[in-house]
Amino acid sequence: MPELPEVETIRRDLERVLLGKDITDVQIRNKRLVRGDQVTFLAHTIGNQFSRISRRGKLLQFHLAHSDQVLHVHLKMTGQLICQIAGGFIAGGHPSAKIEALPNAYTHVIFTFEDGTVLYFNDVRTFGYVALMSPQAHQEALAKFGPEPFDESLTPLVFRNALSGKRSVKAVLLDQSVIAGIGNIYADEICFRALVLPQRRVDTLSQAEKKRLYNAMRFIMKLAVEKRGTTFSNFVDAAGKKGGYMRYLKVYGRKGERCIRCGFTTITKIVVAGRGTHFCSLCQG
Repeated sequence: MPELPEVETIRRDLERVLLGKDITDVQIRNKRLVRGDQVTFLAHTIGNQFSRISRRGKLLQFHLAHSDQVLHVHLKMTGQLICQIAGGFIAGGHPSAKIEALPNAYTHVIFTFEDGTVLYFNDVRTFGYVALMSPQAHQEALAKFGPEPFDESLTPLVFRNALSGKRSVKAVLLDQSVIAGIGNIYADEICFRALVLPQRRVDTLSQAEKKRLYNAMRFIMKLAVEKRGTTFSNFVDAAGKKGGYMRYLKVYGRKGERCIRCGFTTITKIVVAGRGTHFCSLCQG
């Protein structure tokens, strides 16, 4: 699933090329992925412009210049936003090494702009969605998220207090109402850097371990944003950039490989909080 670094990367890239352009056409190819009334959706988007693009956790918000409505886009597990511009593509979302001919069987919504720019919303497993939100619905949706890893409000004390109860460390890190933006990849990487097993119950953690988790979270998420996340790692976009965090992964996706820290224990993969989870039993034990 695209996480905060990937969603922030595509937000920045799309804001650079989409703002202030008239939307001349919108095609809804899969009505199930567009929430709410379709006629209202088209009425508020066609002929309008995006004035800015914001993000909360993993949720993108496209603000309309001539409407009080806000367009929410959530990529969920396999969603992708692919923008075709003069000279190439800007793409982000679910990891992919290539972009197939567009539109394709997985293209569900298409936005066409006055200068020929086209924005495709693709989703293989169709868990993602696009929704037109009223001001009240927009605020109610954002209120469900906890602070983000970099928020000033998420102090070490607030973080320590959040790590309470009998849930696993990973379950808490994945809970968007506790901390917004962390998903499966970075939860594993945070636990590895903090030398904490992801399946540990949070009520068994020492204060030192909680501090290591906090520092690891800030470090990992900051670096991942700087490196443009892990998505489209083999795909260079129109700006000549690509997701570069893949080469920094220490445990995620490395099941059966030797741990790069201790050098001889192999990385284990189990299911924690319903997600495939990677760790080194020696370093994190």
